[in-house]
Amino acid sequence: MGGIQAVTFDLWDTIYRDDSDEPVRKRMGLPPKARHRRQLLCEALGWTNEQELLRADAAMSTADEAFKKVWREQCVTWKVAERLDLVLRGLGAELDEHARAALVERIERMELDVPPELAPGVKRAIETLSGRYQLGVISDTVYTPGWALRELLERSGLARYFSAMVFSDEIGRSKPAREPFEEAAMRLGVRTGQMVHIGDRESNDIEGAHAAGAKAVLVTVVKDRGSNDTSADAVCSDYAELDAILERLGSQP
Repeated sequence: MGGIQAVTFDLWDTIYRDDSDEPVRKRMGLPPKARHRRQLLCEALGWTNEQELLRADAAMSTADEAFKKVWREQCVTWKVAERLDLVLRGLGAELDEHARAALVERIERMELDVPPELAPGVKRAIETLSGRYQLGVISDTVYTPGWALRELLERSGLARYFSAMVFSDEIGRSKPAREPFEEAAMRLGVRTGQMVHIGDRESNDIEGAHAAGAKAVLVTVVKDRGSNDTSADAVCSDYAELDAILERLGSQP
């Protein structure tokens, strides 16, 4: 096992295929998630005419762009309730406490109602690694918060393998900041230098892990986001290879 004692995983396009629920939603007669969120907002406000729908769409699109800017530049992911409050202020609209809480929950649980698919081979890889390493999750949250992602992992039969789960909406910081990686290491009882992070994004996962003192593996099982120009310690294109990759990294100084 060498110097590696813990392995952490990103969630989207690492454990789960992001937006793989959309074709299922279409078959079920449901709109895409983005449109559904706007419909839920209008329903909660009692808005029905086309002009009101357009206003809601514009307000939510503006809030989405503001969210991305703060996420990218400040390493902070607003909670759904915070984003909804921004939308309501922009619209000059109000919801009572009960209606607001109900709308937040309906938005937050969309990926529980229609869950995404697991990445090919990831479940077996996690099962295999759990016998040799402490395992954790480090994930930024957008619309699906930490509580719902824990439940999603539970339903997938994976939660039991992870000794620590770190979500950006719960700790107030997102990747590539050091804090999520340091928090995971602390919860796993290791130093960041004894940890390898697995993820699909160069900036968030690879550079973030390196800045915190951990090693990093770029996973391209779902999407290849630049494996030809990565600073990762290794690239994994097939989860069947991950155990051997970690063995090699563990034997390095």
